[in-house]
Amino acid sequence: MQVNLKNITVTEISGVVTVYSEKSKRDKMTNRKTCGLSFCKEGQITYIQNGREYVSNKDCAVILPKGGTYFIKRDKTGAFPVINFDCLDFLCDTVTVIPVRNAEELIADYERIKTLFYFDGNRTQIFSIFYGMLHKLSYDDIPRELKGAVRLINSNLCDASLTNAKLASECNISEVYFRKLFTKHFGVSPKQYIIDLRIQKAKQLLAEGAMSVSAVSNECGFSNPYHFCRLFKQHTGSTPTEYRKTNLI
Repeated sequence: MQVNLKNITVTEISGVVTVYSEKSKRDKMTNRKTCGLSFCKEGQITYIQNGREYVSNKDCAVILPKGGTYFIKRDKTGAFPVINFDCLDFLCDTVTVIPVRNAEELIADYERIKTLFYFDGNRTQIFSIFYGMLHKLSYDDIPRELKGAVRLINSNLCDASLTNAKLASECNISEVYFRKLFTKHFGVSPKQYIIDLRIQKAKQLLAEGAMSVSAVSNECGFSNPYHFCRLFKQHTGSTPTEYRKTNLI
């Protein structure tokens, strides 16, 4: 199952813990209370859910589903960092394995979050690092030809000059081929992808409750508040004001 980490809105990080696993021990998780992001420092465990096996080792990260019930088979003794979190969005209903190219970098991010979580309590910095981890996991499977465009989008999301021509130029490919390749990989056009990210950013700002709707519209790169409100309702089924009332963090 594919899991979309690009557009989630994290509402809480409730636990940061390293689980030490002994070989041959078996456990059962019933109705998991939160989502979980797990890595492997060393060792190996296998999650078994609905008759399917999902292996966790140094080559992957694992998303553990909120509400999920599964068995844990400990294949090799080791240590498994886990970040427990909640979000506004549905992620998955099964254990999901995500290949990683630089596990050491993600583990280092985890250790930074763990230190902040237990000794500093800087919520903003914790969330920033965690979103960075989710971005790295999302970025790993992007085709090489598109990575320049994705970098440009992420660093200039609210720039009105993010045209297909500019993004294609960043990738050193033609605009026609860029649109075709981008749509094939992401399932939406580059324009729709940018709108989706801007709506996601707006959802986060509205849930935080500190900015007016007009300020959120401007911060997220929409041409005017009316245009923003119309697109927001098309995407979410609620006006920005309605969304804020029911999703304040």
